[in-house]
Amino acid sequence: MSLSRQGRHYLLIGGIQWLLDWAVMVALSHWGMPVEPANVAGRVSGAMLGFWLNGRITFAGDDTTVGRRQFLRFVLMWLLTTAISTWSIGAIDDAIGLKWAWLAKPGVEIVLGGLGFLLSRHWVYRR
Repeated sequence: MSLSRQGRHYLLIGGIQWLLDWAVMVALSHWGMPVEPANVAGRVSGAMLGFWLNGRITFAGDDTTVGRRQFLRFVLMWLLTTAISTWSIGAIDDAIGLKWAWLAKPGVEIVLGGLGFLLSRHWVYRR
């Protein structure tokens, strides 16, 4: 499968994931939940959707699959990127406030999305 096709699908699915993730984080933190657990809840909601869609559409091929091993790899990747995201968003909230954390989240997630694409393409969904 071509890199450009995978990239297009990953961006489209990532956009849907990000909207769900961001909306959940903003809603929960707006309703009074601390930003760190709200961020984790948002990332969980987006991750569940993205694992399945990316495995079935973006990275589908003869040398890939969506199974238990791939899910465990995905969880390891997700834990790492969630720790980085949550630390970053929490640090921004502490330093300059919640609204800035809301605004910074897209930038943080774009950087982590690039890392996630590379790991997914070359490790997560491989048989």
